[in-house]
Amino acid sequence: MTDCLFCRIVRGELPATVVLDTEHLLAFRDIHPQAPTHVVVVPKTHYDNAVELATADPALAGELVAAAGQVAKADGLDSFRLVTNTGAEAGQSVFHVHLHVLGGRALGHLG
Repeated sequence: MTDCLFCRIVRGELPATVVLDTEHLLAFRDIHPQAPTHVVVVPKTHYDNAVELATADPALAGELVAAAGQVAKADGLDSFRLVTNTGAEAGQSVFHVHLHVLGGRALGHLG
């Protein structure tokens, strides 16, 4: 998908503060952070959402979660939240699967 925001970041066409770059994944600081640590972790291959990724490449889905843990650890976090949204009504605004790593302050309970 050539016009996808995250695909453009992965290709280096748009700037990002990269915190992790592997063969399959890229992690960068969110430009509108919702917590002291707010990093977005994306696969370099485009998948619309987490369900599509897990169905097509379960190993990469696991790699995505593990990389989110690496990012949290690198930022000194023992507690953190991982968030992924699937679909516009759930708050997904970029339709390239991504995990938000949030932490650095009390985030409160969900539900």
